[in-house]
Amino acid sequence: MTSFKNDDKKYIAGTYGRFDLELVSGKGAVFTDINGKEYIDMGSGIGVNIFGVGDSEWVAAVTKQASKLQHTSNLYYTEPCVRLAEALCEKSGMKKVFFCNSGAEANECAIKAARKYYSDNHDGAEGEIITLKNSFHGRTITTLAATGQDVFHKNFGPFTDGFRFVEANNCDELREAVSDKTAAVMIEMIQGEGGVNPLEKEFVDCIKELSKEFGFLIVVDEVQTGNGRTGKYFACEHFSLAPDIISTAKGLGGGLPIGATLFSDKTQNVLGPSDHGSTFGGNPIAAAGALSIVKRVDDELLCEVEKKGEYIRKALGEAEGVKSIAGMGLMLGIETAGDAKKIAAECINRGVLVLTAKTKVRLLPPLNITYSQLDRALDILKEVIKNEASA
Repeated sequence: MTSFKNDDKKYIAGTYGRFDLELVSGKGAVFTDINGKEYIDMGSGIGVNIFGVGDSEWVAAVTKQASKLQHTSNLYYTEPCVRLAEALCEKSGMKKVFFCNSGAEANECAIKAARKYYSDNHDGAEGEIITLKNSFHGRTITTLAATGQDVFHKNFGPFTDGFRFVEANNCDELREAVSDKTAAVMIEMIQGEGGVNPLEKEFVDCIKELSKEFGFLIVVDEVQTGNGRTGKYFACEHFSLAPDIISTAKGLGGGLPIGATLFSDKTQNVLGPSDHGSTFGGNPIAAAGALSIVKRVDDELLCEVEKKGEYIRKALGEAEGVKSIAGMGLMLGIETAGDAKKIAAECINRGVLVLTAKTKVRLLPPLNITYSQLDRALDILKEVIKNEASA
């Protein structure tokens, strides 16, 4: 097969720092490159391919729907998005769903809904949304404004007003920031792009208490942590937290672009006709593929996710060059004595695909990856980490 790398550089906007790897196919947790070399996938397309590549049930669902109806506008009813919304509500206990195309869009919807809820209940007043320092909520102007990292607040201003930032796991700073103007507190249960940093139970409990006192909404960004990634359907379940709004995407579609914003009993009617919309939201093909994913994220799979997460922790916990491991289930960040980007590059050379998050090596493998595949990948990863630490 002829290389297409140079054509990529010629025709594709240079927004991605790609590794020198041309992928053409795959099956399950294994990718194949242009030269026929195979790679064990420990990143699942940044948490997207939760049942791996070429999953037969997902392919069948997508193909069947594509042959019937690929798209129609949201002026009409279509069954796939209805059934998907029903499944998500049953999984989560939420009441209604808005569909879009990405995590950033799901967060945009969550932000709009939180602002409107505050306005509706405060005589049209405008409220503030508190997010966490080191958070990441997307790359649109508003979701960048909500992102608590200065590195993203350059060159693209002016940004949307109305956001305040507090340190994660700092209850005192949160208490100082909350006021009658607070419309919502928006959090990730594990800061993914910020370095795989889980919130502490004490801090989440503090958010719950302040929400009861001040009446603000709790919005949870489950774009990366949702859909079984942490061993619960949504990571907030680990904290016995019942959010008012949940956003999700990534693993939801199993490889097709789809995002969702879920609303609780309190917020289910905050958005009405013309308050929000999306041309492709709830697209029948994307929804059919997502439904085939959601219905298989059951208790048995979630139990396996937790077991595999512990298996990885045990395998890497005492490995030379590993300083610490953070995260939950199959969303793990490994702090090493070496350079995470160099480790990722060398892993590619040896046939394993890993991710990075800040200074950590990040693992987001398919949820159904086999133990034999894990063993092979972890053996290579341990050796690469050891060598990089001693370099």
